[in-house]
Amino acid sequence: MYCNRLHCAELKHVKFVVCRATWEEKMKIIRTILAATTALTVTSAAQATELEVMHWWTSGGEAAAVGQFAKAFNATGNNWVDAAIVGGEQARAVMVSRIMGGDPMGAFQFNHGRQAEELIEAGVLRDITDIAEAEGWKDIVNPSNLLDACTVDGRIYCAPVNIHSWQWLWVSHKAFEDAGLDVPTNWDEFVAGAPALEKAGTLPMAMGQQGWQQTGAFNVLMASLLPSDVYMSVYGDKNTDVAGGADVAKVFQAAADARAMASNSTVQNWNEATNLVITGKAGGQIMGDWAQGEFSVAEAKAGEDYSCLPGLGVNPRLSTGGDAFYFPVLKDEAKIAAQTELATLMLKPETQVAFNLSKGSLPVRGDIDMSAANDCMRKGLDLLAKGGLLPDTNMLITPDTSTQLNDLFGQFFTDPSISAAEAQKTFVNIIADAE
Repeated sequence: MYCNRLHCAELKHVKFVVCRATWEEKMKIIRTILAATTALTVTSAAQATELEVMHWWTSGGEAAAVGQFAKAFNATGNNWVDAAIVGGEQARAVMVSRIMGGDPMGAFQFNHGRQAEELIEAGVLRDITDIAEAEGWKDIVNPSNLLDACTVDGRIYCAPVNIHSWQWLWVSHKAFEDAGLDVPTNWDEFVAGAPALEKAGTLPMAMGQQGWQQTGAFNVLMASLLPSDVYMSVYGDKNTDVAGGADVAKVFQAAADARAMASNSTVQNWNEATNLVITGKAGGQIMGDWAQGEFSVAEAKAGEDYSCLPGLGVNPRLSTGGDAFYFPVLKDEAKIAAQTELATLMLKPETQVAFNLSKGSLPVRGDIDMSAANDCMRKGLDLLAKGGLLPDTNMLITPDTSTQLNDLFGQFFTDPSISAAEAQKTFVNIIADAE
């Protein structure tokens, strides 16, 4: 049957031809199609599942990185509901309280290690072994101890997403050049430059006034200035003789030097301390490689505006810390499906590249193209390829022991009346009680 344009009704998404129909009949048909289209749109929107994701990534670089996860998750048709909390310790307390109180989120970030042990024992975290096996994580996660840290009694409970290492000294070229000094290449040169920096009105070392940052700096000194077996004897074997010995005494003296260099550092947060280095107001900072994200946001160039010295330029090495995502047990089938999609995409090649380039961390996959990595990340990738890695302290000690150490070093770095010898005695007592 022949139909001309006057006999046809056409909609944007549906072409519907009506031949020789009256105007009223055409309008009735159009209204029917519009109603059906609206119903389809509503149904489609209803299928999008919201998943609340809790984490403590709130700095500029961290926000850019977590945004990569959110973007990838939203592309699946689901909706990432961001629930960021400032500060790791505070965030973990809220997360545990929510989960144990019967109000779980959809997913949450913890560090690699023993932080989730009690939650797993309580049976409130989802076993994602099926996802790990389907995606072949055992074959692609490198180093393998990252997946081991997610494993309890042979079952996998988390998705490792990156490798973070603490053992870095970040150095401002501007600060040293303004003081008439060569940019240091190791810890001894950095310490030697402190008087000239002070004379030039520059803070020698930036350090946030939080115990976890100060404990981290101490552990970097131990890992960088001493052989690996000392670090492992103290934190792995809980050997009090080594913890109280002459080698560790040298580390406490180096920590006293760091305390003196950071005595006028009044900022609280790590990223505020990093900003002092970025702007040339401080000579340097001991901080993990997540600091790279802040340099990236500031468009500072590695090797030109700043230097990054793994192992403080003395003993280049990496510890395999980092972040993993856990998924509480839920009853909502749609949210469970959304959890599965999120866990799966976090280790996909394209997501790993986008996230880690923003975060400043190393990917957990060794089979992806990281050609866009900057000078500092390339140093990390090279060290990762060489092996000889250290486990992060979170893998070796409990959260309770970590809290005790944070209290100790928080006091030590803010109170110059506490001698290195006194602090070491307290340190030995903490290690003696550690599990």
